[in-house]
Amino acid sequence: MKVSLLALVLGFLLDLLIGDPEGLYHPIRLVGNLIGILEKKMNRRIDSPDRQMVMGWLMALIVIGISSGVPLLLLLAAQWIHPVCRLVLETIMCWQLLATKSLKTESMKVYKRLRKHDLPGSRKAVSMIVGRDTNVLDEAGVTKAAVETVAENTSDGVIAPMFYMAIGGAFLGWMYKSVNTMDSMVAYKNDRYRYFGRIPAYLDDVANYIPARLAGLLMIAASFLIHLDGAHAWQIFQRDRYNHASPNSAQTEAVMAGALDVQLAGDAWYFGELHKKKTIGDDIRPIEPKDIVRANKLLYATAGISMAIFALVKYLILLI
Repeated sequence: MKVSLLALVLGFLLDLLIGDPEGLYHPIRLVGNLIGILEKKMNRRIDSPDRQMVMGWLMALIVIGISSGVPLLLLLAAQWIHPVCRLVLETIMCWQLLATKSLKTESMKVYKRLRKHDLPGSRKAVSMIVGRDTNVLDEAGVTKAAVETVAENTSDGVIAPMFYMAIGGAFLGWMYKSVNTMDSMVAYKNDRYRYFGRIPAYLDDVANYIPARLAGLLMIAASFLIHLDGAHAWQIFQRDRYNHASPNSAQTEAVMAGALDVQLAGDAWYFGELHKKKTIGDDIRPIEPKDIVRANKLLYATAGISMAIFALVKYLILLI
């Protein structure tokens, strides 16, 4: 337990300092490759809806079992060799499971393109971090998409894995990440995934239920800390945090919208189809590229507060 706590803290520091080095193969891609292979073999649209759901269940069990089982075996082997080996390996795993700096790096690429008034370039940059169609977005739409993904991934990519690693080390972190990766790949409400992806989507909703709400509350605290509109963030969090098809996605988006005094969400195009969505926040002022910078400051403040609280709570539990 003490090794896991130290590994989490060190992994978080590595994430802040280094992020995901470009050109280095990320293990999450292996999880994605596994999901892609299984989906092609198991998702047959000629099957009945019930059978597609069963196959989705089976794929989820296989992905979760392999994605968390392999890291667990590696950690046990490292512990058998020497506790220091376990610490080094678990630190690397914790580092790989967090996405604080990479989220900032990718979203700031969008900001830099917008600052140069390069709309095609900004559309391409934002397409790397969002699932919607970006070729129809204007400057405000690109900015909004970038801010929204920073807000949502503050929970999915930073606070949620941090939360699970604080509870069960890198093993539980990998289990969460496998569920979250499945959700991002197969949880679409289209003809291909409507039934097959239903179980992975449900598992992701369950896994993120507590972390998303914690992330929202911690982001409100962070907004006060960095002198954004914390009072409005709390107001919009209470009012709009369920203005999304997912019970979790709007938790941090609502806080972000309130803290920045802008309106997020609304209608968006996916795979050539217009999806009607509720808006989040009040249209107090037009969104601007600089809001991407502000969103990243809020991301970092939220991550720092969360790490401090999770580490302190776990340390106090270890003392009992």
